[in-house]
Amino acid sequence: MSAAPILSTSFRILPETDADRAEVDALVMAAFGPGRFVKTAERIREHAHMSAAFVAREDGRLTGSVRLWAITVAGLDALFLGPITVAKDARSGGLGADLVGACIGEAQQRGVAGILLVGDAAYFQRFGFQPAPDVTLPGPADPRRVLWLPITSAAPSGMAVPA
Repeated sequence: MSAAPILSTSFRILPETDADRAEVDALVMAAFGPGRFVKTAERIREHAHMSAAFVAREDGRLTGSVRLWAITVAGLDALFLGPITVAKDARSGGLGADLVGACIGEAQQRGVAGILLVGDAAYFQRFGFQPAPDVTLPGPADPRRVLWLPITSAAPSGMAVPA
């Protein structure tokens, strides 16, 4: 987690620290509620190693967060993005895009095959994410929402598992 802070109009993106954890967990719970614990993406996260994480702060207040998890897909080292969340009153200002950008920069520095996520294709396509119909997850997921951003490799074919 050595990425330099990204400066934006009124917030800073920094690596998440242990001191941020409770605030991040509260922000994620406020955004997704307890229903998030039954999602397939959570099955990956609960068994994977958190590889990197970023928080956004505005005047000291936590306004966003995103985490990356170490996975492999068909034997290729990759990162699993999520959850990404922005405080309700801080949405529509580009903060989510900056958090995704921090993740892409981290993945490029690490030289992984790519970034996998389960999300809204309409939102994530602008960053280069593409449908990954041949990637399977350890549970049900809408295949239209399984997306891959190639860093050093095109979308692989196979199961995504915690590294």
